[in-house]
Amino acid sequence: MLIERVRAIHWRLRGSYGSRRVAKALQREGYPVGRHQARSLMREAGVECRQRRRWRCTTDSGHDRPLAPNRLQREFQVAEPNRVWVADITAIWTLEGWLYLAAVLDLHDRQLVGWAMAAHMRTELALQALEMAMGRRRPAPGLIHHSDRGSQYAATDYRNRLDQHGLLASMSRKANCWDNAVMERFFGSLKSEWTDSQRYITRTQARQDIIEYIEMHYNSGRLHSTLDYLTPREKELAAAA
Repeated sequence: MLIERVRAIHWRLRGSYGSRRVAKALQREGYPVGRHQARSLMREAGVECRQRRRWRCTTDSGHDRPLAPNRLQREFQVAEPNRVWVADITAIWTLEGWLYLAAVLDLHDRQLVGWAMAAHMRTELALQALEMAMGRRRPAPGLIHHSDRGSQYAATDYRNRLDQHGLLASMSRKANCWDNAVMERFFGSLKSEWTDSQRYITRTQARQDIIEYIEMHYNSGRLHSTLDYLTPREKELAAAA
């Protein structure tokens, strides 16, 4: 029975869970399974966790637009929600061409609070993700908004929108992906756990699959070791209680 549950978890999550998360998932179902037993069960079930690719920086910082200081300073543990958001853009390949995803993530609960997708990566794409985040969370002025030095985030329209909402701009150091490591880790999880195993014919197909990952898997179902194996939504609810 446990082997079948392990197989079900593995296929439902596209092979994204290692033994530690498989153990936690089984514990949530009422089975007193530890990590070592989960590893043995995975071996007996003939399943293994898909390996994550190395990060690759794709930021276009070759522009002369104004830059913000690095206010975040790699302080990725945040005690309250809506104090620090991180943002970035990545690309997913389809047979129609690239689909670009702009995302905004709250460092407190690791929840993706805003996102937008399009066939381009112009400033308005990043703005759409920001507006979704603002509409969902409505943070008080003073929130730190951290991004890389990409031209979208340094654009006048984007900086003006941050000012209008009372958000404080923060940017990574030049060519330093580690300054925005949590956002990079989200993109790494999206690709290694979900999109790398798929062959998208159209951008619409990819968009629908990515929405499923964000809302149904990542925000609502993915167990995070940094959140004591809560999901982002559970962490959000715990903070509101």
